[in-house]
Amino acid sequence: MKLGLIVNPVAGVGGRVGLKGSDGRDILVRALELGAQRESPQRAAAALRRLGRLRNEVTVLAFPGEMGADEARAAELAVEELEPSVRHGLIEAGGQSFTATTAEDTEEAARRMVDAGAALILFAGGDGTARNIFNAVGDRVPVVGIPAGVKIHSAVYANTPANAGDLAALFLAAEGGFRIREAEVMDIDEDAFRHDRVAARLYGYLRVPYERQLIQSAKAGSQPSDEALAIGIGNDVVHAMEPGVLYLIGAGTTTRAIMRLLDLPHTLLGVDAVRDRRLVATDIGEAGALELVEAASLNGGRAHIVVSVIGGQGHVFGRGNQQLSPRVIRAVGTGNITVVATQFKLLSLDGAPLRLDTGDEDLDRELAGWTKVVTGHGQRTMYRVE
Repeated sequence: MKLGLIVNPVAGVGGRVGLKGSDGRDILVRALELGAQRESPQRAAAALRRLGRLRNEVTVLAFPGEMGADEARAAELAVEELEPSVRHGLIEAGGQSFTATTAEDTEEAARRMVDAGAALILFAGGDGTARNIFNAVGDRVPVVGIPAGVKIHSAVYANTPANAGDLAALFLAAEGGFRIREAEVMDIDEDAFRHDRVAARLYGYLRVPYERQLIQSAKAGSQPSDEALAIGIGNDVVHAMEPGVLYLIGAGTTTRAIMRLLDLPHTLLGVDAVRDRRLVATDIGEAGALELVEAASLNGGRAHIVVSVIGGQGHVFGRGNQQLSPRVIRAVGTGNITVVATQFKLLSLDGAPLRLDTGDEDLDRELAGWTKVVTGHGQRTMYRVE
């Protein structure tokens, strides 16, 4: 069997440094200069490790280097390397040096893999990468997305990299006898996103192997009724705030209600810091959050994270709030996290658990189990977290 593998090696690079995306060379260079690390290749490798039992049955079609060939060989999979029509130069920034890749490379790779007989394309990236795959292959071949971007509104992605590998392995082992569904390819305007405006658009549908526990849904927007319910949640959180404690307030419309009740500006799609009902910092990245948490600790204080749930998907960490990285969460302490969501948002998950995809599997296991979700003023719902 032939498996197409495409890795966007810079997908998600702007997330932890608070840039809300990685589209465009200027944004990429800026992210690297701020200390961002390229994590997409590692997330692709985590997915490929789940294909080990098919090692003698699958040949991976891939472009050279970090676009797939390196990751496949590291997983000890047989590789048929395809030569791209254009070779790009190096990008050097932030102490990193690597071969540049483009959206055109992704689209060319996808077309070549279909022509070469790939039964499935496994790709690592974000919503922009999903758009590239859609542009190139449409519904000609099933695909599975490895979540690696900042923006992952599309329903073509697995819940985690490991889930993506499991789903690909199940599909290939079934040799065509696996359920397929059409899944939305969504993307948003990154410039608007950086100015706290979400302008999402449906670009089309890709065919995706479907296993409910492994694949995510498209991100669901807030309902008008959620605004009023969020006020009750905000009141609960505000009344529970302790003097001297640093609060890192995550992204989302539910957490926006908290900031409005404090009469403070809020970064709808970022992380803000509050202490004693005053704004300490706005739209901070991982480094800024760590600095504030460490300073609080040195002064004998502590920190607390308040984070909301992504509608329709159920993610708590790892989608749109990569600034709250494993390092930040561990510095704050896993016992100092408040999860907030309206009852409607939890009901919309239709019994599916809340999700974790921090990039640190040990941390994900520590946070898994059952958690209290603040669903209103004085209201808690126990909900399962995977």
